[in-house]
Amino acid sequence: MSMTFDIQPATNPTSEKDRVAKLVDPGFGRVFTDHMAIVRYNQAKGGWYEAKIEARANFQMDPAGAVLHYAQEIFEGLKAYKRDDGGVNLFRPDANARRFKDSADRMAMAQLPEDVFIEAVEQLVRIDRAWMPGGDGSLYLRPFMIASETFLGVKPSSEYIFAVIASPVGSYFKGGPAPVSIWVSENYTRAAVGGTGAVKCGGNYAASLRAQAEAIQHGCDQVVFLDAIERRYIEELGGMNIFFVFDDGSLSTPPLGTILPGITRDSIIALARDAGKTVREEPYSLDQWRKDAASGKLKEAFACGTAAVISPIGKVRSVSGDFEISGGAAGPVAMGLRKQLVDIQYGRTNDPHNWIRKVF
Repeated sequence: MSMTFDIQPATNPTSEKDRVAKLVDPGFGRVFTDHMAIVRYNQAKGGWYEAKIEARANFQMDPAGAVLHYAQEIFEGLKAYKRDDGGVNLFRPDANARRFKDSADRMAMAQLPEDVFIEAVEQLVRIDRAWMPGGDGSLYLRPFMIASETFLGVKPSSEYIFAVIASPVGSYFKGGPAPVSIWVSENYTRAAVGGTGAVKCGGNYAASLRAQAEAIQHGCDQVVFLDAIERRYIEELGGMNIFFVFDDGSLSTPPLGTILPGITRDSIIALARDAGKTVREEPYSLDQWRKDAASGKLKEAFACGTAAVISPIGKVRSVSGDFEISGGAAGPVAMGLRKQLVDIQYGRTNDPHNWIRKVF
């Protein structure tokens, strides 16, 4: 299915002076561009219709809108990167589009065709290209879908709004990636078998916030969750996947099932295997993590995701005691993979897996 987007430029866009001022230090997710993409769905009208690029504006929603009561909501996160030649790259938008469809399926929502997802993202990048930051910045893109039918009753909505908004973001780490500290959540779990852990729905993140607050109370940057059944095995952080690097050069990461199939995670596995490294997708317990860190068998641990790319983990704190990984410093494997991935994203090196889609 292909759709033609009706392009309606904003009549009162941000002035160049204000835009330049905002791009000096945009932070993350605080500054927004002038436009948004919108596609609507109505079962009675035969599906998806009215694809537009229009001025970013508030939604009008009835207080009985389904998303407000039953949380039928999904989202994605990806970035557009400015190349040295002035062009713009997207990184694996097809993978985001597929995952968005999978999320919709699990949440009993209408599935958006993958080509419509990609076209919406590209059209928004084109119209708001002046908002692309230079240097290590990027344009963060947030596609999302909400149930918009007006009713009170537990059933899938028959109406949806798909939208994409964009936010210029600076470098996630000022002065390079600093090792983060992790709090092990032993009271809260993030996902269970048969649940929604493997999809990107807002409820997963809402459920992680209490544990994240607990991490901050203990002086940590992030929280890591254990499995819901045995409370032994490492699963993922509040919003990132996790990898372990061992003294034999191999890597390990928790298996898919209850965790999000991260696109950065998948890319790291591919790049590590390209380099001849063994990558295992297998359960890894907190006790084993502690023992391997103490013995020196574990050389590095790092988290990964779209926003930060790769964050080295320096310290792990928990009720049962704290431990450091390799003296709390960023390791060469994490930093090497990070550089390789970022160089592909910005078009600075070859792209062996054809992950880059050039917008222009």
